[in-house]
Amino acid sequence: MSVAPPSTLAVTTARPTELSGWGCIGRPGRELLSEDLEAASQDVVLTRGLGRSYGDSSLPAAPEHKVLATRLANRILSLDENSQVIRCEAGVSLAELNRLLMPRGLFVPVTPGTKFVTVGGMVASDVHGKNHHRAGCFGAHVRSLRMRVADGSIVDCGPKQQPDLFWAAVGGMGLLGHILEVEFRMDSIPSPWIWAENQRVDSIEEYLAALTEAAPKWPMTVGWIDCVNQGKGMGRGILTSGRWAQTEEAPVRPPSIPKSKTVPLNFPNWAINNLTVQAFNSLYYWKTWRRKSSGLMTPEAFFYPLDALLHWNRVYGSRGFTQHQCVLPRSAGPEAVREFLKILTREGCASPICVIKDCGPQGQGLLSFPMEGTSIAVDIGVTPNIEKSIARLNEFVISAGGRIYLTKDQFTRREHFVAMEPRLPAFLSARQTWDPQQKFKSAQSVRLMGDRV
Repeated sequence: MSVAPPSTLAVTTARPTELSGWGCIGRPGRELLSEDLEAASQDVVLTRGLGRSYGDSSLPAAPEHKVLATRLANRILSLDENSQVIRCEAGVSLAELNRLLMPRGLFVPVTPGTKFVTVGGMVASDVHGKNHHRAGCFGAHVRSLRMRVADGSIVDCGPKQQPDLFWAAVGGMGLLGHILEVEFRMDSIPSPWIWAENQRVDSIEEYLAALTEAAPKWPMTVGWIDCVNQGKGMGRGILTSGRWAQTEEAPVRPPSIPKSKTVPLNFPNWAINNLTVQAFNSLYYWKTWRRKSSGLMTPEAFFYPLDALLHWNRVYGSRGFTQHQCVLPRSAGPEAVREFLKILTREGCASPICVIKDCGPQGQGLLSFPMEGTSIAVDIGVTPNIEKSIARLNEFVISAGGRIYLTKDQFTRREHFVAMEPRLPAFLSARQTWDPQQKFKSAQSVRLMGDRV
């Protein structure tokens, strides 16, 4: 594939504005847009992609701080189709990679649940997907990074070159420096279609047993559960397993991408409540009327179902929302998952979106999220009691030996984060080596790590 030619690179002056994450909770800041990340990253404290982190990890610690947006730095620099190695600027979006490379039989080795993210953001969050039990996180497939570090120099790092910087930056939420370029290996796919199986299950114990059974058979697994239903039916849901369809199973034509619909305005703040969630969950559960079914799915429907509804975050209204995503270790057992759901219900954290995934072994990123166990992600509308509710959920996660996903977090207390993250001293040591003055910071690092503003 040919390399994008050099262009006249523009820099847009940083102007005061309100920045927000996907949870729609804003903070004042100054966003700088540039096609030339090397030139523009001299005096900024944080890099930001497409703003899909839910909380404050991509938001400035203070209103006067400049944040560099990477979305104009979106060139593919090289692609070796024999080795399947690609190098691109940090602002390349996953949506664009899919558009360009799926027709060539290539797909990213790990994809999160939205395509509206940048490659730099995928590294900073060390994203995981439905295949974590097989493929690990995205960082495991990255060969090298080009970064601007705190002393102003440009450094190339990887698993064998400056590994302390590399593994701190992978999942490091942008706190080790500005990611400028990323080189990683793509996967070869036999067709642009997914062969999927849906299985309706009647309780959280049945769901976890089905998830365990599916893991060795299927490279990709994920499921939706009803986190409101009580009693024996708590955690009932739909488990979806999938793999890339073989050439002989797939149509000759590629799948078409359906036109997206848009939520044009914020819903009223009361739209998501126990009654509406119960009604939605019942309809969604029973729409899979057969106990088990299988067939072809498009990658869009399988990997990115919510992307079909643009600005779906507006459903939660002007109050905004957060997502609590935790992983409970396998050793805690199914009873820990049930207890977590009980606490969720007692706290009134009703949501139509509650996703459970199977996680494989912990990766090498010093703050990478997954560990071997069960990941639970639930969207929660912001209420006056949200901090107390998140604290109660976190207290249970700590007692079970689990941890939370920083990319989704907005309300965790510092003491809870420290208690759940035994790798934090190693991360802070690497950060001290590469950024002793704490030049790089975010609203989240101030909240969770005590950074100076």
